Amino acid sequence: MATLDSQAKLHVEMFSILSEFPSMDPQAVRNILAQAPPMEVEQAPLAQTEDRLIPVDPDTDIRIRIYTPEGTGPFPLFVYYHGGGWVIGDIEMTDASCRMIANRTSHVVVSVDYRLAPEHKFPTPVNDAYAALQWVQQNAAELNANASKIVVGGDSAGGNLAAVVAMKSRDEQGPAISAQILIYPVTNLDFNTSSYQSFQKGFGLDRELMIWFGQHYLADEADSRHPYVAPLLADDFSNLPPAFVITAENDVLRDEGLAYANHLQAADIKVESLCEAGLVHGYFSNLLVFPDRIKAAIAKIAQFLQEVE
Repeated sequence: MATLDSQAKLHVEMFSILSEFPSMDPQAVRNILAQAPPMEVEQAPLAQTEDRLIPVDPDTDIRIRIYTPEGTGPFPLFVYYHGGGWVIGDIEMTDASCRMIANRTSHVVVSVDYRLAPEHKFPTPVNDAYAALQWVQQNAAELNANASKIVVGGDSAGGNLAAVVAMKSRDEQGPAISAQILIYPVTNLDFNTSSYQSFQKGFGLDRELMIWFGQHYLADEADSRHPYVAPLLADDFSNLPPAFVITAENDVLRDEGLAYANHLQAADIKVESLCEAGLVHGYFSNLLVFPDRIKAAIAKIAQFLQEVE
């Protein structure tokens, strides 16, 4: 059994209510999360933040939040997708982390509030994520940013969307992506890896909760094998962007994240992989408990981006 960091134990205690979610409907879960008091954390300094609505189809706008670092620009871009199993979560949840990414990497970060399941099942979140990427490329100059330097990234389900958007952009000859930053990403939905067995209960993200997320995200069982749901099952990993893959040691998603990094590496993609010793799923968006570990991870992300951009 892996060792659980003392801060990780505190995180698991803070979010013990997660174990109750599979017995609830999604809106009830969202209502509970909406009532939680905001975390009071130190805000990384930036030149500006701005919320906007952008079109993702003829009838729908979604919200984005733009984080502009201090400096003159034009800056490289970082399109970020939040986690939450495609069912919960929003751009508020990753606000502090996105501010730190913009500040430390000197990228304009665009955080995307894609539509959620089960009201909007697969492929709607994927299509929203990709439409946001296209919008960012087309409007880069207005953002004081460089359209030829776009990174995609995210945590958990957002890491899944980042990997999928990179694949979709390659398949459709879409925006050129210079790197993908995948933080404990979902890359498969079979729930049966060794890490699923080891950490299936009591480590924050239970196996039962991941199954609940999948049931709400997918319209039918066949979708679970679609590469835009489970990029680990793709036939072709060639010509994808360089990847920085972060996993947490005590996380049901650890093995599939590591497997995805290995698949990319086997296809001659430049990959750096970091397994966070002692940590659990969700640490990257909890600046209150993990400030030093998050700062260290973002410093490594910044170094990786300097090498590949």
